[in-house]
Amino acid sequence: MVGSTANGKTSAAKTATANSRPDHEVAVIGAGPGGIAAGVKLKKAGVTDFVIIERADEVGGSWNENHYPGLEVDIPSIAYQYSFARNPNWSRLFAPGAEVKQYHIDVARRFGLYPHIRFNTAVAGEEWDETNHRWNLHLEGGGVITARFVVSAVGAFISPKQDPGIPGLPDYQGKLQRPSDWDHEYDLTGKRVAIIGTGASSVQITPSIAGQVATLSVFQRTPVWCIPKPNPKIPAAVKAVLHTPGLQAATHGAVLVVIDGLLRVMSNAPMAVVRPTMRTVDAAAIRGYKGLLRLMVKDPQTRAGLTPNYGPIAKRPTANTGYLLSFNRDNVELVTTPIERFTEQGLRTTDGEEHAFDMIVLATGYNVFSDPETYTPGMVVGREGLDLGKFYTEHGLQAYESVSLPSLPNRWTLVGPYSWSGSGWHAFVEMTADHAVRAISEARRRGATFVAIRQDVQDEYHRKIYAHGEAMRFYLAELNAHVPTYYRNSQGDSTYIRPSGFFRARRGHRRFPFSDYQFEVLRPVIAKAKTNGSKTKSTRRARTGA
Repeated sequence: MVGSTANGKTSAAKTATANSRPDHEVAVIGAGPGGIAAGVKLKKAGVTDFVIIERADEVGGSWNENHYPGLEVDIPSIAYQYSFARNPNWSRLFAPGAEVKQYHIDVARRFGLYPHIRFNTAVAGEEWDETNHRWNLHLEGGGVITARFVVSAVGAFISPKQDPGIPGLPDYQGKLQRPSDWDHEYDLTGKRVAIIGTGASSVQITPSIAGQVATLSVFQRTPVWCIPKPNPKIPAAVKAVLHTPGLQAATHGAVLVVIDGLLRVMSNAPMAVVRPTMRTVDAAAIRGYKGLLRLMVKDPQTRAGLTPNYGPIAKRPTANTGYLLSFNRDNVELVTTPIERFTEQGLRTTDGEEHAFDMIVLATGYNVFSDPETYTPGMVVGREGLDLGKFYTEHGLQAYESVSLPSLPNRWTLVGPYSWSGSGWHAFVEMTADHAVRAISEARRRGATFVAIRQDVQDEYHRKIYAHGEAMRFYLAELNAHVPTYYRNSQGDSTYIRPSGFFRARRGHRRFPFSDYQFEVLRPVIAKAKTNGSKTKSTRRARTGA
């Protein structure tokens, strides 16, 4: 736990000298899409003393860590990029993973972020130092980085689930593969392979390796919605058109208008209208999907197994033309019988059947930002000992405009509770980065060392956003309560999705009143000691004006 002396370490907060200067003005945690956005925004705001702390050896976040077969972006490439670095030269409508990774590397180089990045460095815990108005970031393996302000840009998918929730994993003697750590040196040719899971990674891996392996068994707990996704190469003529100033922005903006409208209608319509409408739409969608399956999957039993019994947005929908078609291959089978345990040779299902495999792919998901369990006790400790993990467990996930909490001053989270607003990831981490940098810039203007959202403002914001989420909670926690999904967390709440719409969210981040925050400055006070007349140094806080 941060600040604990139980393991022989001494809390940095206890040993630091009062008023000692932090190592950096700003520390950004993570060099994925959010961290790159924050770095660019900080530089544009004139902030030069910042560090980006990255646990991996390269930028890109999940696009650096994931390099499994078939990896590609699942929304059109022109919607998956920064507004300040639009790329007219994408190779395909849905760019492959290596190209998306290279895009992030190119952006980081173009904007001069590499000198600010500290690679192969993982933050184990964050601890607020009230005496010095700064954060102490405790690193894995020892060491502390101190910073006046912290921007947490760790992303939506925090870490792969190491435990698939199936007994006996250590017993298996064959090859284990994970989407986040794929071994390309392993030869799949002629191998008996299993994939556990049918999420976004599995949907891309399955058709990519089906033609190489001897047999492929896809173990499914819940059928996934998967629509065809033609992915043509982008012709040179189209690339030339995409160079037209403003064209990509206008195209992307038009799509956001539609998505924004749908979210607004859903979050503002009377529940008496929402409930029957959602039931009707889900039923119609399922009927339509059954028709698609009849066109794409030959075997009736397999079609039945691939048919969802829940609505199309209750789980993350997927898009891949080859996934459903893979089940027409003689060497590919769908297994819907639950897995009992791992064995030395493979897997045993609950019907007692033994399945032998040379390789098993664990496509079993991630620990995501919207789950309270992701925030372990001691990970983030704020004012007066507030432990973020315990707070979220007891009070539910919440944050002002998804980025800030009163007891975590000088700290903003780019992917926080109720943050995703239906856009591509870059669009929304840009606007949350705008929020953090705007608050930091105002603190610098005032000479403030302490910035915290007011408690009354946070409480009112959470009350409103929770009320707007009633329709989404009905959809995920009642109408589709039977389906496991990371859109609904263990507390039955839908903190993944922001129900207010994209444009309202963007205005909230870019135009929030500075009066919503409390700004203070830490000033030294020189006082004479009563005993011997010597002077001692202490600190006091003073609020700043507008």
